[in-house]
Amino acid sequence: MRFSKEDAKKVGKILKTKPQKIKGIYRFKIKKTILEIHPKIKLGEKFGTLVSVFTPYSHLQLHFCTGYIVSDLLGEATFIGEYNGKVSGLIVDVNGGCSLYANIDKKILSSDFTKLEPEVMIPGIALSLGELLFGNKPKVK
Repeated sequence: MRFSKEDAKKVGKILKTKPQKIKGIYRFKIKKTILEIHPKIKLGEKFGTLVSVFTPYSHLQLHFCTGYIVSDLLGEATFIGEYNGKVSGLIVDVNGGCSLYANIDKKILSSDFTKLEPEVMIPGIALSLGELLFGNKPKVK
């Protein structure tokens, strides 16, 4: 994924904040939360997209972000990383809240949620929009 100026505008619109571009980084201030997106940064031996969230009480990162979904209805942006059948997601909402779900089996996203334990159901539902980014599903524009 190559995060662009147009992508930054989409995320900013949903989160009701204007993106700032500082030295190649897109920065969003959402109340006391800061969201930073590094479109191309060296992550070990490879380059990729890094999504960082800073709150007064935490610092969360998603390395090698492979796509994102914005939802006007939910008022949130979901950043997805997929690797070897596992999915991680970092969700930031319009009020500055954030959630991180890591290493979820991709099959859970399309499973029958009523048959899952509640602790497994919650991230499955939260990241199920990410299925739109995967190969056999339609792409979001």
